[in-house]
Amino acid sequence: MHPLPAGLFSAAAVRELDRRAIERFDLPGYELMTRAGHATLNALRQCWPDARSILVLCGPGNNGGDGYVVARLARAQGLRVHLVAVADPGSLTGDALRAHDEFVAAGGQLEPWQPQVVRAGEVIVDAIFGTGLARDVTGAAADCIRATNEANRPVVAVDIPSGLQADSGHVLGCAVRAELTVTFIGRKVGCYLGAGPDHAGRIVFDDLDVPLGAYQGSKPALSLLDESVVQAALPARGRTAHKGRHGHVLVIGGAAGMGGAVHLAAAAALRAGAGLVTVAAHPRSLGALVSRPELMSLAVGSASAMERGLERATVLALGPGLGQSSWAMEVFDAALAAQKPVVVDADALNLLARNPRKCGHWVLTPHPGEAARLLGVTTDDIQRDRLAAAAALQQRYGGVIVLKGAGTIVQVQAGAGWLCDRGNPGMAVAGMGDVLTGVIAGIAAQCGDLALAAMAGVFVHASAGDRAAATGERGLLATDVIDQVRGCVNPR
Repeated sequence: MHPLPAGLFSAAAVRELDRRAIERFDLPGYELMTRAGHATLNALRQCWPDARSILVLCGPGNNGGDGYVVARLARAQGLRVHLVAVADPGSLTGDALRAHDEFVAAGGQLEPWQPQVVRAGEVIVDAIFGTGLARDVTGAAADCIRATNEANRPVVAVDIPSGLQADSGHVLGCAVRAELTVTFIGRKVGCYLGAGPDHAGRIVFDDLDVPLGAYQGSKPALSLLDESVVQAALPARGRTAHKGRHGHVLVIGGAAGMGGAVHLAAAAALRAGAGLVTVAAHPRSLGALVSRPELMSLAVGSASAMERGLERATVLALGPGLGQSSWAMEVFDAALAAQKPVVVDADALNLLARNPRKCGHWVLTPHPGEAARLLGVTTDDIQRDRLAAAAALQQRYGGVIVLKGAGTIVQVQAGAGWLCDRGNPGMAVAGMGDVLTGVIAGIAAQCGDLALAAMAGVFVHASAGDRAAATGERGLLATDVIDQVRGCVNPR
């Protein structure tokens, strides 16, 4: 396999890559299908080396053709193979028909679909539908998918779990829940968005040795974040470094009785490496800072009390625990009027939704509910197509958008988006967004680049969450993640 950029492609883009490989580089379609079958079976045997029998579910198109190849190769390797044609083999054409015929010619037999057949193999291979599926799954295919999900057997999805929309991760009626997905030529963006992570399981990518020239000029829908963004944002410090070189974060929020949120954001900014961090909060919320002596504080009875703090700040972190009162609105307006780079989160996003504006020097960090309010749609609308939602937010509000959730998207500008595939369900707890705000602000204070800070901050936050979850996801706290940030902002 070639070392390829970590791009996530739409179904149409992958079809174009496939076409280029066949037409420009004289790679027969059936050769690619055979390579896909080998890649799938190799991955299956690596994960379940003791399995002696498999069940292969084959659909009506080329995805089903991949399944017939897997079945033929598995029989040749001595595995017991049960193959169910979920669609009438008489409808097969082209390479898929050839794959079916070669399976039968090698002695393979097809079995009729019936619910109990899902228990025939130790591992199930899902080759029912591929990336071309565009409508809800119904009939026998839907029955087969539901039975597969209830079979208590590990499932390997060929290219993409059947029933998952390849571009959005939306479930088309029902979708296979795979433990492993082996995907080819280009990573499908739908495996990483929406419901994709719940259905795709662990993802193995194989480029099928498609020549690098086929990828020239191709444009991924998103790119995967990796540690390189952290290295770019946070290079090694010189021996003469001092705190003044590493920026000053002003965390603004903490309405009366809501000091915990600003404390979390400020502590995260410190752990991310900011030279100085000050908290500007309501006087009745500053008591929460006592446990962190490294933090400075500013009592904000009214917005005018922030003037000196705003002048000294390199980056603002606006919103944690801010509330939506008249005091909050006054503070919100004063912070934005300062024209400083700003990370906007929590209640500041809700205030922005009430009074929309566009800005080029901010990072907006909405979760799906906040994104829905910013766009005037429902949360379901956001989750149905997160990529489109991130693009719409960036177009309407400008700056950099961080659409949080499983598969956080960082939308830098039109057509330039990044996705983070790190993180875990244990991070779905109170305060986690405040930590992300602080991490992004802390990195921005050091590197002076909001887009790079957003990308690096998202990756650091998710990686710290994974470190914190090493002993278990349930019961994970936001403070546990803060404790792991330091290790993630000091890459080797």
